[in-house]
Amino acid sequence: MTKAPPPRRPDLHVATEGEFQGWRTWIRDSFESHVGPFWHRVEADGSVRCAFRVEKKHLNGSGNVHGGCYMAFADYSLFAIATHVLDSRAVTTNFSCEFLDAAREGELIECTGEVSRAGGSLIFLRGKMMSGNRQLFTFSGTIKRVKRKAQPQPNA
Repeated sequence: MTKAPPPRRPDLHVATEGEFQGWRTWIRDSFESHVGPFWHRVEADGSVRCAFRVEKKHLNGSGNVHGGCYMAFADYSLFAIATHVLDSRAVTTNFSCEFLDAAREGELIECTGEVSRAGGSLIFLRGKMMSGNRQLFTFSGTIKRVKRKAQPQPNA
């Protein structure tokens, strides 16, 4: 049995120029838009690749990518990696990570991963971030599908 494709997403933006031409990002999340931009694309084999180019705003006081930036990008990547099994809104319920190496301004950071298990409401994932052949960060997380709550009606 095949699953119907998710409805068209007005919050999904596709770059039309520059280094990430053809890559996608979500524009509904103000925080990710502020700390990113973070990008993703579906590869020919169906896997998802995420990426961003390190800018000065991503750095800590030592001139390395801030750990919080790694974590924000990993959280973004959880949802991108789950794109084939996620057809509704979701939230991160668990996140674990390992910092392995530092990245500097100008580097391209890429992330790949996999869905370990997708159940009825929970999706378990893991991933890794690389800069070239250097492994920077590994992570695992769980996201939970959530139903949209009905908006309360004003009293008449």
